[in-house]
Amino acid sequence: MLRLPDTRGPASHGTDGPSQERIRVAWLGHHPDGAGDGLTTYTREMTRGLTARDLDVVLFHHDRSHDLDGSVALRAWRIFDRLTVERAGSRRRLESALREHDVDVVHVSLLFSNLALDVPRVCRRLGLPSIATLHAPFDVRTTWWGGLSRVLYRLYSRPLSGYDRVIVFGEAQRQLLIDMGVPAGALVVIPNGVDVHSWSPGPSSLRQRFGGDRLFTFMGRLGAEKNVDKLLQAFRDVDPPGVRLLIAGGGKERARLERRYASERITFLGDVRQHEDRVAILRASDAFFLPSLIEGLSLALLEAMACGVAVAATDVGVHGDVLRGAGIVLDPMRVEADLRLAIRTLADSPRLGRELGRAARRRVVSRYSLDANLDRVVSLYGSLVQVSGAALAPGA
Repeated sequence: MLRLPDTRGPASHGTDGPSQERIRVAWLGHHPDGAGDGLTTYTREMTRGLTARDLDVVLFHHDRSHDLDGSVALRAWRIFDRLTVERAGSRRRLESALREHDVDVVHVSLLFSNLALDVPRVCRRLGLPSIATLHAPFDVRTTWWGGLSRVLYRLYSRPLSGYDRVIVFGEAQRQLLIDMGVPAGALVVIPNGVDVHSWSPGPSSLRQRFGGDRLFTFMGRLGAEKNVDKLLQAFRDVDPPGVRLLIAGGGKERARLERRYASERITFLGDVRQHEDRVAILRASDAFFLPSLIEGLSLALLEAMACGVAVAATDVGVHGDVLRGAGIVLDPMRVEADLRLAIRTLADSPRLGRELGRAARRRVVSRYSLDANLDRVVSLYGSLVQVSGAALAPGA
């Protein structure tokens, strides 16, 4: 997937610009062989897709066990589940590696680490365009989680202003950053995308394994912000006959949730990392629930929709835009009542679930495919590399 051709000479920055050569991208993200969360999936799918489009991709990451596969491993400490802090010398290592690999553009998947704050400065010194994709979850409401997300966005607003382009997932996220001072011209809306060929409706024998007539599913990291507590409580309150609830995902909340909601009708699978297993689970599911308190744009949500599953999710991040007219939008301010109603409705009306599943599939194919995402990202690279090449051309 990641290749470093030895046949290419130094990048041409003449009057025709480097766009005449294969674009070489430095991608700063999480190693594709890591944990199966959204950030890892994003890096894996995007770098694989960019390589398939004949771009050269050099991966920068923090996993020292993968420093001999043509990628660049930077030394860092993992402080918390989502916080990575670079060790001394990482910025020099980054700058040296960017020179060594003769890249044309630098793309950072945020939250990468605190090193992302220095990337624009390093790129300006090297004459390279820089792009960031901002995955940080948010909610615009005056809730505790919404307030916390705005603090995070305000902290990021100054370094984000240094990037040539910042990819966001929807207009609400874009406006939030504009309000915090990030230049509007630097912000580009390119939603996440999923491979609608591999994530697709199809047969699955998994339902027989879990029993019951129907299967409702949550798939994702079990952190406090995912609000799975409320889903489990609502499921227990409604107690829909013949329905089983599947919780696929690991995280800090798993052990507590398993103890509190132990039931023969609720199954905790833990981390499910294999693509084939995740597809099989979704194909077997009649409904997918995501009751998060904050989000950006969940890949798990898009994967479920692509598999033709009826989806109910809270209106946080850009999920409302994704789901309106193609799923059930839950009010995060009254999520418990909305979850009970959604569970009862989908349990009582299988036909409605099937109709919503078909609508969800159509929505993803038309607006959130990986191919469309990659096309727009590659086009963005081309425009920035041409501008950079022109700026560096003799006599410019």
